[in-house]
Formats: sequence, C-alpha cells, structure tokens
Amino acid sequence: QVQLVESGGGLVQPGGSLRLSCATSESILMINTMGWYRQAPGKERELVASIASGGTTNYADSVKDRFTISRDNAKNTVYLQMNSLKSEDTAVYYCNRHSILSGMDYWGKGTLVTVSS
Repeated sequence: QVQLVESGGGLVQPGGSLRLSCATSESILMINTMGWYRQAPGKERELVASIASGGTTNYADSVKDRFTISRDNAKNTVYLQMNSLKSEDTAVYYCNRHSILSGMDYWGKGTLVTVSS
C-alpha cells in the first residue's frame, strides 16, 4: 500500500522558515493529488496546500504568499516550504495522497511544527 513519511518538522522562531518533506512509496506522477494538511490544538484538520499531478496548486488563504508546495518527481517527494512563520502555524502537519482513480486517501503520521520564540 501507499506509504507517506513526513520529515522536517521542529521548533522555529516566528518569522523563520522551515521546509517539510514527504517521501512516498509510489510515484507521484500517478493520477493523484498530493497535499499538506495541518491540525492545530483544538482545531479540525485543514488543507494547507495541494498539488495535482498536472501541476495545479492551491493554498489555504491563511498561508497564501507564505507557503509553497513543490515536488521532486525523481525522488517521489513533495515539499512544503514555509516562510514568514507565525505562531498560528503551529500544528501537526500531515502529508496526504488522494487517488483520483480509487478515491482513496492515504496519510502520513504527521510531523510537528512549533513556531515559538
């Protein structure tokens, strides 16, 4: 089955930057959408950013112009570059693969991002 492994989380100062990585066990060139979600304490999980196999991206309004989702097809890896981080960005970030053909969602176990001085 599809496995997703996130890395790159940690403690970062407000205004700082962090890059998350999601390594996949399957080609990201398959018919699927890769995305990053996050869940903050006491909040519902929300979509942060996504990128389709054709390259189309979308972002939550709260991270637009600060975060960038990208992919390295050769490495089967999706990245989330996070700049100008705020305390409100503190959350567990999850990598997601949504299969268009099967309709299934696959999730990583999450990586914690803490934005604090």
